[in-house]
Amino acid sequence: MKKIILGISVFAITAATVIAYPIYQNATNAATVSSTTHHSPAMETEHPLIQLAILLDTSGSMDGLINQTRDQLWQVVNQFANSTKDGKTPKLEVAVFEYGNDRLSAESGYIRKVTDLTTELDGVSESLFSLTTNGGSEYCGYVIKEAVNQLEWSTSDSAVKVIFIAGNEPFTQGPISFQQSVAAAKEQGITVNTIFAGDMRTGINTGWKTGAMLAGGDFMSINQNHVVAHINAPQDKRLAELNATLNKTYIPYGSEGANKIARQSLMDQKNQAISMGQLAKRTISKASSFYRNDSWDLVDALEGGKVDLDKIDQEKLPAPMKKMEKEKQKEFVKEKMDQRKEVREEIARLSKQREDFVAEQKAKSNKPAAITMNEAMTSAIKKQSKAKGYRFQENP
Repeated sequence: MKKIILGISVFAITAATVIAYPIYQNATNAATVSSTTHHSPAMETEHPLIQLAILLDTSGSMDGLINQTRDQLWQVVNQFANSTKDGKTPKLEVAVFEYGNDRLSAESGYIRKVTDLTTELDGVSESLFSLTTNGGSEYCGYVIKEAVNQLEWSTSDSAVKVIFIAGNEPFTQGPISFQQSVAAAKEQGITVNTIFAGDMRTGINTGWKTGAMLAGGDFMSINQNHVVAHINAPQDKRLAELNATLNKTYIPYGSEGANKIARQSLMDQKNQAISMGQLAKRTISKASSFYRNDSWDLVDALEGGKVDLDKIDQEKLPAPMKKMEKEKQKEFVKEKMDQRKEVREEIARLSKQREDFVAEQKAKSNKPAAITMNEAMTSAIKKQSKAKGYRFQENP
């Protein structure tokens, strides 16, 4: 089994950063990026919850599927940024599994949990960039069972709990029957949606539609080899500038703070390498309430009530803050909070302008829109969320 390294490379944060934070190597050969989440009734009353598990076939022919999912992550997030339930903005958690990769162990069913359900979307993005393809023994029933059993699903009836499994081999393969797995998912209120990477008729004939029907989900087919076009817009340059300013409002704390702020910059670089339009989509996501980093960012942690600045261990603070008096620390954090709010508001204004421009460009094109992972996932989640009382601000 070849281990996929999910460690974060060490690099220098640019000189534009206001405070130079020490960055240390977080070398790891762990197979999973974890984020423990506990769903108390009080938490779910305060924030409605959307839980999304993405199960990707990473066998030899699925490079296009991985690329689509990776490149459209932020687009999917942005589709839900303006959703509400009973007037409240939901919290989004995402998990990733891979299956069907011969580099993984046969004992595990050629399955790996890549991330737990987590609000840290940079970790999800990083994991998608790390995936590679090889071989193929694709056990759909097995990976659904593992996702149901290994993830910490909410027990609230109001939570939206969805699994998307995507692949291109018969749904019936493997030692665990998909009927048994989807029944277990349905019993926990988890909807399983199936995405066949290929011709719709083939997907129907190989059990993918049956799997979705039994699980109360949707069946879709996509062209996994379609290369997503990222439309560059006039707003993208300014959005890139605002992204850099937004990054300066993060205050890393705790043992993982330095690594996580380094990861944030690395994910910016990887998305920008795809296109400026891709970075713009990521920037818009980072300005939304779905982009939460309270495990390592002091601003998010204080706003979410996770830490108390009067009680926090001073050793967990970044070096510049340790030298400050308590009142100066509070002033410093408040300044970053206010700056972040201001930057987010400008990003939101530009987001609307960018959305209008992209819609206009698409309208001018004579090419029919391809069904990709973004369209497949967002259409199903919207339908299933609306059934639970969620409302969406529809695009013009």
